[in-house]
Amino acid sequence: MSVDHITWAGEALRALDVEANRSADTHMRLFPLPAEWGIDLYVKDESGHPTGSLKHRLARSLFVHAIANGNLGPNSTVVESSSGSTAVSEAYFAKLLGLRFVAVIPEGTSPEKMRLIEQFGGVCHPVSAPTTIWEEALRLGAQADWHYMDQFANASVVTDWRGSDNIGASIFDQLSRERYPEPTWIVVGAGTGGTSATISRHCRFRNSQTRVAVVDPEGSVFYQAWAEGRNDLVSGGSRIEGIGRPRVEKSFVPTLIQHMVRVPDAGSFAAMRLLHEITGLRAGGSTGTNLYGALQIISQMREAGERGSVVILMCDGGERYLDTHYSPAWLLARGIAPEPHHAMLRGLLTTGVWVDVSDAAVDARV
Repeated sequence: MSVDHITWAGEALRALDVEANRSADTHMRLFPLPAEWGIDLYVKDESGHPTGSLKHRLARSLFVHAIANGNLGPNSTVVESSSGSTAVSEAYFAKLLGLRFVAVIPEGTSPEKMRLIEQFGGVCHPVSAPTTIWEEALRLGAQADWHYMDQFANASVVTDWRGSDNIGASIFDQLSRERYPEPTWIVVGAGTGGTSATISRHCRFRNSQTRVAVVDPEGSVFYQAWAEGRNDLVSGGSRIEGIGRPRVEKSFVPTLIQHMVRVPDAGSFAAMRLLHEITGLRAGGSTGTNLYGALQIISQMREAGERGSVVILMCDGGERYLDTHYSPAWLLARGIAPEPHHAMLRGLLTTGVWVDVSDAAVDARV
């Protein structure tokens, strides 16, 4: 490694640190529940990051790790297999550091997603078969002065879960003056598995009794992998953008998860709508999945006479999904009917009783 490369690495790491300090933290918002329940539900709004999503944290950690490892230099091209929020955030950080960024995406990716990647100077590299995006990103990353970030393999290892700047530490800091400063549950989705791993590790590191629950949408393999202890599963994938996977990713760590909930897609979109009605927050379907699972857990807490606090993540803003998750035509074309789930969730907020309205029972194991 040349002196110039070392100097560049130091300046790049400083730039990332300055960006983190400038961005500050995201808001913790309260989702109102009946006072007599003795349970507080919080929404950690990650849409407040400069790139509008939870993946801003992951992208920064990936760049810090790659620079510290010597994988990136002043002439590097960064490549990632992503058509969503991770690609948007990585394009932002690549531009910040003066690096080129290429996102390997499936053909047919929406123009809006491509626009978000390109607005930060990223280049979209479409492939005809969605299942080949990983192989193509790996091939491109093998070129001289290119680096494949590989979020799915690295998400659970690049974040400093012991430090004070990870999302777990942020949650505890923001709840420190609340009536239940140690959350009973933190409920998250799994795309790479990195967020659930980071939060769970931080909870254990601080000797907290907080439990981590992961929600998994239809079509994803994570729930079955967790329940059966398998990592060789494949499926058709999820319709909830940002979470759920057709294969078990390396960053998914089942031993760090205390509870999983399988959520029907109609329930995800119903809860997404409920969040907007109750709080005014417009989020994407992955946040709806989180809320659906959290409300099921809260109903179980009430049944057991348990009080405490529950935290979910708002992964990104709903403006990215106006033509999909918020479109009645899009839902109808896919046979998704959120209305029964929406009515059930509305009733739950009054009675505290969970009623299963899905075709198949929602699976959960504590």
